[in-house]
Amino acid sequence: MMKVCIGGTFNVVHKGHKTLFEKAFEIAGKKGMVFIGVTTDKMAEQKRFMIPYEQRVNAIKTFLQSKGYQNRYSIIPIHDIFGVAADGDYDAIIVSPETEENAQAINKKRRKKGKKPLEIITVPYILAEDNTPIRATKILANDMDENGKIL
Repeated sequence: MMKVCIGGTFNVVHKGHKTLFEKAFEIAGKKGMVFIGVTTDKMAEQKRFMIPYEQRVNAIKTFLQSKGYQNRYSIIPIHDIFGVAADGDYDAIIVSPETEENAQAINKKRRKKGKKPLEIITVPYILAEDNTPIRATKILANDMDENGKIL
């Protein structure tokens, strides 16, 4: 059984996040589990427009249930870039190009603890109509929608 982890703020669940989630479930397989670390409000407080933790978690759950992934995931609050990935019993971590460096740091910490490193699977950015990565900040500023359509 594959155990895959993924982490982030997920301030607005957009097409890029959905692609990451779908890749995580694809890698985990039908019998695997996906562990989703979501930054706490305290960790994310430096961001300008922050949607509260519970609302972010509910948006993730709504998307995952719409895809039929219920009972195949666990959502965990995370308080730093390592979350539970540095200690947990996982096989792989799904990241974007932006967070690949964090995954390298997680593996470094895992090696120091005598744990096997995680397979790092980097999913390319999903680009908006303007050829820039879809970003929650742009969505919240009403510059684009969740699918990257320029408003």
